[in-house]
Amino acid sequence: MIDWTFLALAAAGGFVGGAMNALAGGGSFSTMPTLIALGLPSTIANATSNVALQPAAMASVWAYRHGLEPVMGVSMRRMAALTFVFALLGSILLFLTPPRAFDLIVPWLLLTATLAIAGGRHASDWLARIARPGPRALMGAQAVLGIYGGYFGGGIGMMLTAAWGLLSGRNPAQLAAPRTLMLATANAAATLVFVVTGMVAWAQCVPMLLGGIVGGWSGAIIGRKLPAGLIRVWTLLLTSVTTLVFFWRGYIV
Repeated sequence: MIDWTFLALAAAGGFVGGAMNALAGGGSFSTMPTLIALGLPSTIANATSNVALQPAAMASVWAYRHGLEPVMGVSMRRMAALTFVFALLGSILLFLTPPRAFDLIVPWLLLTATLAIAGGRHASDWLARIARPGPRALMGAQAVLGIYGGYFGGGIGMMLTAAWGLLSGRNPAQLAAPRTLMLATANAAATLVFVVTGMVAWAQCVPMLLGGIVGGWSGAIIGRKLPAGLIRVWTLLLTSVTTLVFFWRGYIV
């Protein structure tokens, strides 16, 4: 017998997650807690979340396709190749990580993202006064972010926005299209590893995947019309709340 409540909850989590990824990143902060609530261990929930959000990420890339352009002179093709390779390494690392260790590591990754976004333009201006970061710095940061995206995926869009904003001084709205492409690329690498290693719970994944496609397309359309300030406030609020939740879950519960 089909459990329609189960399917509806998974699809709703996917819709919200897909829309969040398109707007500012952090879609797994909807999908991963939903999957844990549906009974999955954290590592399996994270892997399933990545796979479920991949079609939504691709839908967002298509909606943003006209905004794709180099970042600090580095082409999208080169950035995508770098992201894919290092995301493969990160996803293999997740496969080797025990669930309890994962629960303890994740909050610190989220805290890093939150602080980077909170620093935002001030940190970028400070960096510009003491150094002139170029393409090599960007590619080095992207390699680290690729590992992060393959390992956790949660907040990778936010981490990309924070790092690229810090290095280039551009605002989140200007980085939305290339950020979404890199998010999709990291997810694609992780999806490959998670499917091959059997880490995907398909009963939860399929309805979440379908909801995510609709959410990803809708969020990208809305995201092109929202002001940069509102997107930044939303991103910071989201990272702050979810960081507190994951610290509570990892160290208090």
